[in-house]
Amino acid sequence: MDSKLSKTSNTKKVVLGLFILLLAVSVCQAVFGDGMTVNVDGDEVGGPFGALLGIVLGAGGLLIAALAMTCAAVFVGLVFAGVGIVMVSALVLAGVLLAAAISPLLLPLLIPVGLYWYFSSRSRKQRLRATMEHAV
Repeated sequence: MDSKLSKTSNTKKVVLGLFILLLAVSVCQAVFGDGMTVNVDGDEVGGPFGALLGIVLGAGGLLIAALAMTCAAVFVGLVFAGVGIVMVSALVLAGVLLAAAISPLLLPLLIPVGLYWYFSSRSRKQRLRATMEHAV
């Protein structure tokens, strides 16, 4: 178990190290790279400030996009849940209508079933009554 725990710990350390390395490389590329310039309202902003401004505005755009995607996902989930409730209700209604349409056709079958149920419950009651009389 300790070897499994140490493998997990080593894996986490390696992933964290690679993430920091990639972040450092991207920051160096943005700051010291190919002369990045950002166009803000027609004004060109270059150099390290332009790189910083580009990173901040890009991250802001990603945050807004993430918020919009989350709102859209919640909305679509609620819409599909409502549609699911309507579909289940429609299936229940169709089942009830189908049973109502079939029930007149099943009436000849229900008469013998009802007679059997009546006679079997009657004999059960007589047996119970006889048992109660002998118990006293």
